[in-house]
Amino acid sequence: MQITAAVSRGPSAAPVLETLELEEPRAGEMRIRLVATGICHTDLHEHPGRRAPHPIVLGHEGAGVVDALGDGVRGFAVGDHVILSGSSCGDCRNCREGRVTYCDLTMPLCFGGQRRDGSTALSCGGETVHSHFCGQSSFATHALVSERTAVKVDKDLPLEMLGPLACGVITGAGGIIEALKVGFGASVAILGAGGVGLSAVMAARLIGAEQIVAVDINPARLELALELGATHAINSADPDATTQVRAVTGRGVDFTFNTTNVGEVHTMALDVLAMNGTAGFVAAPLGAWAPAMFPMLGGGRQLRGILGGDANPGLFLPRLIEYWRQGRFPFDRLLTFYRFDEIARAFDDIHHGRVIKPVLLIGDAA
Repeated sequence: MQITAAVSRGPSAAPVLETLELEEPRAGEMRIRLVATGICHTDLHEHPGRRAPHPIVLGHEGAGVVDALGDGVRGFAVGDHVILSGSSCGDCRNCREGRVTYCDLTMPLCFGGQRRDGSTALSCGGETVHSHFCGQSSFATHALVSERTAVKVDKDLPLEMLGPLACGVITGAGGIIEALKVGFGASVAILGAGGVGLSAVMAARLIGAEQIVAVDINPARLELALELGATHAINSADPDATTQVRAVTGRGVDFTFNTTNVGEVHTMALDVLAMNGTAGFVAAPLGAWAPAMFPMLGGGRQLRGILGGDANPGLFLPRLIEYWRQGRFPFDRLLTFYRFDEIARAFDDIHHGRVIKPVLLIGDAA
């Protein structure tokens, strides 16, 4: 079938809408009619061609309606509402143990721009266009996804809001609850108050952390962090920001959760830890970063990389949705909506920090 998709090819500032051909779903796949999809910083980084091959349709925070089923799909029916998550093989040890974010094939499945067998689902006049980005390629009116990629949700939910739950939001909330296991009464510093960091702030408040320190360079983001549950807000541009974070408890914090790729912030994340504290991070530092690592990790301190918040989407996303229904997890405050044909403006806005989480409105849920 013919679809409209935003294609990354060449030096443009943002993906450009084109008409493409989409294959019929193969065995184990579903065709999803997209209602909306969030834009993540990973999309920004991959648009110029960092890891994924070009041309490609990006997008990995999709939500939509099941439009067609391939052979052998179980547990879904045409008309079901779904959130789309990342791709995983289902066969490796981590997948079998429910730790799907650490699938052995995460990198080729999510960034290879193709199915596991090397095929793609998209073409343009005979030219191959890469698909299945993070199991989705949701910058499109329709996408083919593995049944493992979809999480069914109730039809009374606002589907246009839900896509970001499966990437940015689950990374932040899961990082606090599932990966670091921040407990009631603990102290945590969250470095970076974007979509991932603010989701972490809300999760830390949800589980009853006593001191929740938001650290960012943007005063407006820090103000929002306080509204969403942070107990302290510290501007990382202050020369004594590290001292200020440690002073919150007088001994350093039990946990840090770093959402940035800035080397100096990675150093701060270790410097502010209390004895036996844990520093979690979701992005490696850019460029050379060579701190005095061993002194920083003395005293039982740990450094831990986190993918996808350590969370199983099929189990964790329904929890987040229920918390939102109860008014305890207001992730909707992070969202700014754009028409699909405004994708260039949305890319520019997130690139320059004007918005936290842009969401492209693609179609109707009905």
